[in-house]
Amino acid sequence: MSGADASGRPLGLDTLVRLGRRQHSPGQVRRLPVPEGMTSPLGCDAVAVPDRLGPLIVPRLPRVGCVYADGAHWWWIVPSDSDYALPWPAPALYAPGALVPATARLIHRPEGTVPYTPPIPLYLALCRVTGTTPDWSRAVSA
Repeated sequence: MSGADASGRPLGLDTLVRLGRRQHSPGQVRRLPVPEGMTSPLGCDAVAVPDRLGPLIVPRLPRVGCVYADGAHWWWIVPSDSDYALPWPAPALYAPGALVPATARLIHRPEGTVPYTPPIPLYLALCRVTGTTPDWSRAVSA
């Protein structure tokens, strides 16, 4: 990534971040559709976990929002910017704008009108099932 556009003008930080995120997008993608009758007032991003971990995470959550599956991952809708200052642990994938593989299909729809899974409980459940220490619990080196 060069840091300048085609005319040689420097790119802003927002543009660089957006371009960097696009590099990690798999081939055929689409924005996850929010089911009819639901609203997403906080915008939508998505967090993916390998499909083998999905059933281990569900019972650890106080609320399960919309969940989609593509055969390899379960995709959880979270509010936009749920990755702000929060590095999601491997093997999670974070998808800004909820851009996911086009093969993802809805497997769980919650009651009500909000599609979100709360991101902090999702993060903690993922840390628990992967044996990862939450980022804020790690020792700070001097």
